[in-house]
Amino acid sequence: MDSDFGIPRELSPLQQLRSQYQPELPPCLQGTTVRVEFGDGTTVAEASDSHIIARAFTHTLGQPLAHFLREAAKVSDAHIITQLPSIRVGIVFCGRQAPGGHNVIWGLYEALKVHNAKSTLLGFLGGSEGLFAQKTLEITDDILQTYKNQGGYDLLGRTKDQIRTTEQVNAALKACTDLKLDGLVIIGGVTSNTDAAHLAEFFAEAKCSTKVVGVPVTTNGDLKNQFVEANVGFDTICKVNSQLISNACTDALSAEKYYYFIRLMGRKHSHVALECTLQSHPNMVILGEEVAASKLTIFDISKQICDAVQARAGQDKNHGVILIPEGIIESIPEVYALLKEIHGLLREGVAADKISTQLSPWSSALFEFLPPFIKKQLLLHPESDDSAQLSQIETEKLLAYLVETEMNKRLKEGTYKGKKFNAICHFFGYQARGSLPSKFDCDYAYVLGHICYHILAAGLNGYMATVSNLKSPVNKWKCGAAPITAMMTVKNWSQNASSTSTSIGRPAIHPAMVDLKGKAYELLRQNADKFLMEDLYRNPGPLQYDGPGADAKAVSLCVEDQDYMGRIKKLQEYLDQVRTIVKPGCSQDVLKAALSVMASVTDVLTTISSSSNGGQQFA
Repeated sequence: MDSDFGIPRELSPLQQLRSQYQPELPPCLQGTTVRVEFGDGTTVAEASDSHIIARAFTHTLGQPLAHFLREAAKVSDAHIITQLPSIRVGIVFCGRQAPGGHNVIWGLYEALKVHNAKSTLLGFLGGSEGLFAQKTLEITDDILQTYKNQGGYDLLGRTKDQIRTTEQVNAALKACTDLKLDGLVIIGGVTSNTDAAHLAEFFAEAKCSTKVVGVPVTTNGDLKNQFVEANVGFDTICKVNSQLISNACTDALSAEKYYYFIRLMGRKHSHVALECTLQSHPNMVILGEEVAASKLTIFDISKQICDAVQARAGQDKNHGVILIPEGIIESIPEVYALLKEIHGLLREGVAADKISTQLSPWSSALFEFLPPFIKKQLLLHPESDDSAQLSQIETEKLLAYLVETEMNKRLKEGTYKGKKFNAICHFFGYQARGSLPSKFDCDYAYVLGHICYHILAAGLNGYMATVSNLKSPVNKWKCGAAPITAMMTVKNWSQNASSTSTSIGRPAIHPAMVDLKGKAYELLRQNADKFLMEDLYRNPGPLQYDGPGADAKAVSLCVEDQDYMGRIKKLQEYLDQVRTIVKPGCSQDVLKAALSVMASVTDVLTTISSSSNGGQQFA
């Protein structure tokens, strides 16, 4: 928190050019007058969780969706947002840095000033720690000049990712009260937006006038649900990683003697790895969701890779590229069990060098089998959410080690007749996370910043800014806001018996897994065999701001049909038409037809709803 935040910085010619780029606004946000239309009240994602979430959110549960419309929209009951009294808003980076985060600040600042030049935007310095300490920087045009369309979070910085304990929420309440804030905007991923929802409820209970708004910004791509199609930062990190992966593919094809094992950031789930595979076409990707679904052991995974290496050698191909998500280590059942035992012993105060003697027989056998470098990394203290320090565990080196050992064994036994196996290992994470944001992320973040203003202007609390139809050009984007409570579920059990009560039974936004029934995964499976054997490497090139790649969207975004809020709105239009047609005084035939159809629809929807809520969605 002692850094010089917000100071002008020297920009390269490219950075200077990017700072001059003006993101586009959808028509609904242009001008000084915006209409907001409220839909029906929302429900929770899982009906079985409703009673728990209702107890936790007595003030903010069941709020309606909000749709922001252009001034000329012919919606009779829409509220008009136009020139308003000046307001004071605070903004804080709570999650890990993601390219595009600065543009959320820029978009919010511009919206504030367009609607009332006397409005104030305060940035909290050093993340949530700065919020608790009331350490602020007033955002101005001059301060923003060298941060527009730039990567990183260095305008304000960040520290801890949570606002959760009694002490923390009370400190946040005091800060917002002391600073007379009308709104607090929290930028982050699943953890930060979960905390935003709980903070909004706490503020409402305390009769604090500050409204809390969340913004979906995370490179992991795991804040996805029916309301949120994509996260700011995901597009950039996938494009930058895909170029690096493609460069490795070209090198492998040129030298014809190396296998590249590349581990990618993304936390527990494999969205980044899937998207990068669809963009760059490496030979293999091992998704954590596949491993968990099939209950594959570390030896199953290494055997899969060995068999692939052997099959490729049969075609005189002794090279390849294999992608590994960083979260895969927690998807392997026996390794996950080992990690949980280690974390439990660390919490009990057992010294790291004594842990191996206190493990259960099964975990002890696995631990002793592993190479020394992995043993040391598994003994690291867990993160605040009890997960392993995934970025520090070199799973790619472990798999390369196991594959090399097995291939040497097969070579010696004569069952493998290819060239000697050679592995080169990489971890791609921080290189991409600090990139200049893509054009998509610049536009998306800037639009979300504007939406934050309109959420606050409409007096809404506990909402997340949303944009749908993202795969279309910006002028087709649909802007809105959804109550964060509608995105929450309750995790009622855990593989870790000693897990803290903050994660079990507490309503939260849980990270979305890669959908193994989704269209993006289906596209991967359709091409997996060809990717493995035919070297269909694809190089999208470096991040582009002009030319053929500038407007490219994530493949996983484009193949899915995600306009949930648009379809909800269309359903509402149909229901309104039914109400218009079936009124007292209509004919008996019309009434009978309506009753028959609605009875059938109700039966079908009840059956579907019951089956979809029957099982636990999160492991």
